[in-house]
Amino acid sequence: MLDHDESFANWRARHVLMVERQIGGKTGTGGSSGAQYLRTTLGKRFYPELWDVRSNL
Repeated sequence: MLDHDESFANWRARHVLMVERQIGGKTGTGGSSGAQYLRTTLGKRFYPELWDVRSNL
């Protein structure tokens, strides 16, 4: 599950870079702030509790 989480986090980071290259600072789909909004999602995790537990093992 952590591999899945990490892979998705890597995808998010690559996606942000792609969006910055394609639209720059323009408004994103659905009226979002585009790349600026996507940057705020980089720290999100599907399984934050597992990341915390692995440090204690």
